[in-house]
Amino acid sequence: MGRRSNLDRNPSGETSPPDKAVIQVVSRAFDVLRSFDGPEQRLGNLEISQRCGLPRSTVSRLTQTLTRLGQLVYLPRDQKYQLGPGAVAMSTSMLRGMRFRDLIRRKLQDVADRIPGTISFLIPDRFDLVYLEYARTFGVVGVQTSIGTRVPIIRTAAGHSYLATLDEAASERFLKEAAREFPDDIPQLRPRIAENRQFFHEHGYVVSIGLCNPLISGCGVPVWSDHYQTHLVLSIGILSSLYDENRMHREVAPEMLELAHAIGQPTQAISDDDVASFRNPPRDKTARPKNKNHNKEARDELVART
Repeated sequence: MGRRSNLDRNPSGETSPPDKAVIQVVSRAFDVLRSFDGPEQRLGNLEISQRCGLPRSTVSRLTQTLTRLGQLVYLPRDQKYQLGPGAVAMSTSMLRGMRFRDLIRRKLQDVADRIPGTISFLIPDRFDLVYLEYARTFGVVGVQTSIGTRVPIIRTAAGHSYLATLDEAASERFLKEAAREFPDDIPQLRPRIAENRQFFHEHGYVVSIGLCNPLISGCGVPVWSDHYQTHLVLSIGILSSLYDENRMHREVAPEMLELAHAIGQPTQAISDDDVASFRNPPRDKTARPKNKNHNKEARDELVART
């Protein structure tokens, strides 16, 4: 969901252009485009205005301009807009340029074949994380996701692991901006960020139980991307009835850390020039369970339930 930009915000704490170099109208145009969750979604100016926090008159001018540029398409019958061929082409070009996606997809599926859950690879965008790839254990019933799906940073295990990578100053900037959109969440989020930051720097991952859904246990592992100059996130969601917090630390976290290191190798080997290389900094290692079938009982129970 799109939200209004604040030009002096840099939640990642990483390099950003000077404030004066950012053109407000361009920033607002991207806010409008972010309002669309996918190429099939249709929104009117009022809905876009509510999502962006921009005046309806401003939105009207922006949508007209974006339509002329091919970034949006106007549907007269519905009196609404949807993403146009220009916007779809840009996103498709980006995904096509990520030539390591097939390798990552196979790595994710390898973990999904061993642990009954949904494994995802996400990139941060404002207050959200966006799915780049995902894999799911056969027969698992979960939230419907697809490439490009957005999930809120402050309400997911993946998001909390990303926030754990931010230093205190960057965290404060993020919280200040997020408070405008999620005022009820910030008081509980602030102390959790500090705890997660310390745990991440000691162990390399973050576990959250029942954060976005009381029935789901989650584990997130941030992975630094030299290409994007930010942390991306590997995440897994599993039924909490199958995996409590202790089991997440004992069995799932080692698998996810190993996945993070495995993804770092093929991405560097593809191209030294224009393909992202990912790093998962060395952390205190947790021994991976020797029994390769340690999740068979959980999978059997999951199949029985579904």
